[in-house]
Amino acid sequence: MPEITRFYGIIIKLFFGDHPPPHFHAVYGEYIALFDIDTLEVIEGDLPARARKLVVEWAKAYKVELKTIWETQEFKKLPPLE
Repeated sequence: MPEITRFYGIIIKLFFGDHPPPHFHAVYGEYIALFDIDTLEVIEGDLPARARKLVVEWAKAYKVELKTIWETQEFKKLPPLE
């Protein structure tokens, strides 16, 4: 599963050929959550509230790029949340 970015101890990954809907994985310590790219809602798993807010903030900035990576299955690193 390619690592797209990492920030504040959170790792964002996207697995090519994964099940719909288009989503990405956020890993924070022992926590793992899957986020729907279109809605940015958690569709599986859980993260602490602060980590979840940071992931959503980051994903809002890179939503188009995430969707493009999902659709083209072309790996691309994205900048971290600053």
